[in-house]
Amino acid sequence: MATTTTHLLTPPRLHHHPSPSSAPAARHRVSASLAHPLLQCRLRPGAATHSPRPRRRGMSATTVRSSLIDPDGGALVDLVAPPDRVPALRAEADALPRVRLAPVDLQWAHVLAEGWASPLRGFMREHEYLQSLHFNCIRLPDGGGLVNMSLPIVLAIGDAEKEQIGDRPDVALQGPDGGLVAILRRVEIYPHNKEERIARTWGTTASGLPYVDEAIATAGNWLIGGDLEVLGPIKYNDGLDHYRLSPRQLRNEFDKRGADAVFAFQLRNPVHNGHALLMNDTRRRLLEMGYKNPILLLHPLGGFTKADDVPLPVRMEQHSKVLEDGVLDPETTIVSIFPSPMLYAGPTEVQWHAKARLNAGANFYIVGRDPAGMGHPTEKRDLYNPDHGKKVLSMAPGLEKLNVLPFKVAAYDTVAKKMAFFDPSRSQDFLFISGTKMRTFAKNGENPPDGFMCPGGWKVLVDYYNSLQVEEKAPAPV
Repeated sequence: MATTTTHLLTPPRLHHHPSPSSAPAARHRVSASLAHPLLQCRLRPGAATHSPRPRRRGMSATTVRSSLIDPDGGALVDLVAPPDRVPALRAEADALPRVRLAPVDLQWAHVLAEGWASPLRGFMREHEYLQSLHFNCIRLPDGGGLVNMSLPIVLAIGDAEKEQIGDRPDVALQGPDGGLVAILRRVEIYPHNKEERIARTWGTTASGLPYVDEAIATAGNWLIGGDLEVLGPIKYNDGLDHYRLSPRQLRNEFDKRGADAVFAFQLRNPVHNGHALLMNDTRRRLLEMGYKNPILLLHPLGGFTKADDVPLPVRMEQHSKVLEDGVLDPETTIVSIFPSPMLYAGPTEVQWHAKARLNAGANFYIVGRDPAGMGHPTEKRDLYNPDHGKKVLSMAPGLEKLNVLPFKVAAYDTVAKKMAFFDPSRSQDFLFISGTKMRTFAKNGENPPDGFMCPGGWKVLVDYYNSLQVEEKAPAPV
């Protein structure tokens, strides 16, 4: 039977050959760090654990590094054209056939343009699509190995668009508002087998999958792939663009702050004190292991989410209150928006979430219960086994260099009256407050138990749901 290898978690101070006198202490530190339930990252050869570079004479104590972890393919992809090239691109686009992007398509163009999906250089051609769909990976050219790519990033077109394009090699892409966004070059058009795509991505073809209903069910019967050249940074003009830092911008910010570890936390819900407990405890343990300046990347998903999720502007306001109230430390936290849509594809999607953060420079990724999961759309059960996400992520091909941090479940301790890590020996003392239950509290104007969420953050949610009720009660215009 094959053995399972897992991700390496080694503090930077252990990356030297210890002298005989230091060896016992080093061995003690390793065993102590791996004994902590939060950080039981299983050992995997090749995981990224960069030690601080030797200080050069005359340099300050903080050494600025170019990266903590290399992006997939060795270099970040940047598909945004330089400004001086844009006039020529616009003139060229005037003579090209055009494809109109849906809002979700624009989000994927954003993801591709900034290098979140490095080394992918555009919407997938068929050979890339098939590798992603069937293997969750794509091979690098010239025998350069493989990289994880668990979600197909594709663009669907209809019969009329296919006919219009014909054998033209390049296509202009328009945004939902009709504005020119990009040129797709050396295009390839191939069949869009929706049933196969849905079954292999979600493990079911049951009706009611949110992303399928939004982006696949009514999409065209063809997929078009090619190399993307984007005319400029993609903006949404929603007052939140300053939060949308690209992978390159994030890496620069980590360097400015002198980070020697970056741990990423993906979320699509408001931050409660259980989340904060996890993030603060992760940083404390990394410090104990020898890292000097671990930085938290609090990285809410900013693309498509299902209708009953809290909207992005409300979540961002709530996150800001969490920082204002001191639940998380602003000095060691970077809040940024991840532009990807949400698929709710469980263990398949969590690999994408981790891979994208790796490309942004995070060398640690926190994963918990049922990541990217949801309830089954037609049955009263979870769509995925809640433990499979973290298990799959720890074994995922192409993610060996990323340190995966599985965490214990946090729940409300009714004795201590605060969020705490669940203790099975006194399970009767713990209350699990799901996202659905939290939203129900807020909708009904009820307060959660003291210590569940910071007051400022909770008020943001209550105000949001109150505004919905006011809208529902307002008389329809005549």
